[in-house]
Amino acid sequence: MTQILQKRPAGIVLRAGSLAKQRIQQEGLSAHQVDMIPGAAGGPKGIGLMGLDQAIFGDFLQRAKQRRFLIGSSVGAWRFAGILAQGEQVGPERLAELYINLPFHKKMNIAEIEKISRDMLSNILDQHSQKLVEHPEYHLTIIAAKAEHLFQSDQKLALYSSLLGIIGSNAISRNHLNKFMQRVICQPAQFPQFKIQDDAFKTHYLNFNQHNVADWLMASGSIPAITPAVRNISDAPQGAYRDGGLIDYHIDLPFESKGIVLYPHFSDSIIPGWFDKMFKSRTANPENQARTLLISPSQDYLKSLPLGRLPDRKDFVMKGLDDQKRKQLWKQSVAESQRLGDEFLEMLEKQNFTEVMLDL
Repeated sequence: MTQILQKRPAGIVLRAGSLAKQRIQQEGLSAHQVDMIPGAAGGPKGIGLMGLDQAIFGDFLQRAKQRRFLIGSSVGAWRFAGILAQGEQVGPERLAELYINLPFHKKMNIAEIEKISRDMLSNILDQHSQKLVEHPEYHLTIIAAKAEHLFQSDQKLALYSSLLGIIGSNAISRNHLNKFMQRVICQPAQFPQFKIQDDAFKTHYLNFNQHNVADWLMASGSIPAITPAVRNISDAPQGAYRDGGLIDYHIDLPFESKGIVLYPHFSDSIIPGWFDKMFKSRTANPENQARTLLISPSQDYLKSLPLGRLPDRKDFVMKGLDDQKRKQLWKQSVAESQRLGDEFLEMLEKQNFTEVMLDL
């Protein structure tokens, strides 16, 4: 009797904005179309995309080398920094290895967490900071938030009072967050600059160099009450700088792309800010994402992972999950991500995107 083999469920989902969908339907997808790549905040979820990052940066984009904007917030910026510092294959692996083996314990205070985070970043950059400034093909753009008023403080009473005010204000309107923080877009000085149209947030455009880029990366990932705000950044205005995901969690910005915004993401939806996660109505602006092709793990893929999802920061403190077991499960999840990259490259060969693309 002939055995009927069931087709394995798809590992990735593709969602396209209106202009991206139209262009791919007409031309297919090729590397020369891609001029911008966002990277979302989301902690260790980012390492769950290792195989996809390697396929995109190590294979696909190599087919048409040109200067591209990499726009990252928090771990998105760290992912890109690793790729620029270590290379397209080694960078994602280095970030995953360091994150998996992060020497965290539940009683750590914020100073200790800051120390292990800086050590991790130092190992990612590995004395290659200049590559982030002068890379010939990629223009790294780091998003951070400049704290205002009481939100500058790391003292618990002032900080938690600010956070309560932020949560309440955000419940009324995301735009009210501008009373507590301002956006910072930081990038190398010697190339054409990434800019956005004005919105409700005051946006500071600053430039990083090899001496302060590590501080900007730390600032972009400095979660309030987990790690302290980053201060005294050289060649930058005085202030307290915090996680870029507070304003731009999944980076719903008006990209001035001329081609395709290729977005490898751990979710199939785009949430504007970190505090918007609790509101189902807070979704991406379709105009901002018109040129976006979003590539994300499918629900079937996520359910197949050891934890039934991607690695998450809560795994460090999850009851019943000791550190050895967490490391084992994260390693399995990262290894599985090779499937995401393989499926994307297979789609490129078949050019069957119109058959599988959904609307963004």
